[in-house]
Amino acid sequence: MTEFTVSRAGLKRGELAKRSGCNLETIRYYETTGLLHEPARTDAGHRVYSEVDQSRLRFILRSRELGFTIEEIRSLLSLVDDGDYSCGEIHTLTTNHLQSVSRKIADLRKLERTLKDISSECAKGNDPDCPIIDALAGPAMK
Repeated sequence: MTEFTVSRAGLKRGELAKRSGCNLETIRYYETTGLLHEPARTDAGHRVYSEVDQSRLRFILRSRELGFTIEEIRSLLSLVDDGDYSCGEIHTLTTNHLQSVSRKIADLRKLERTLKDISSECAKGNDPDCPIIDALAGPAMK
């Protein structure tokens, strides 16, 4: 017998969570937001997730790992669900996301420079006059 019990219809939510490494509440959230379709239910009312549902969850989780927003994932899934998409459309969505990631990296580098600059001016002593506090309270640095 395997570690996970698989019914003919698929995995129960708890089993899906364990197998995917995803929190149970996250799966509920993806259902609530419509990223995951409403799963089939057993006669007893338990949700069961098919191979298609499991694959969709893997797609969502991998997309999140790559930093796609919920709305970007929704757009990707919408194209896939409609079955009427081109590689070019997917490429456009992906390059738009890449540009957003690049902007965030540039912002983080600016943040790093600013923190290095204000930290370097600190004497680290017992004096209450602190240039870090002054920098945080003053005008924005460039």
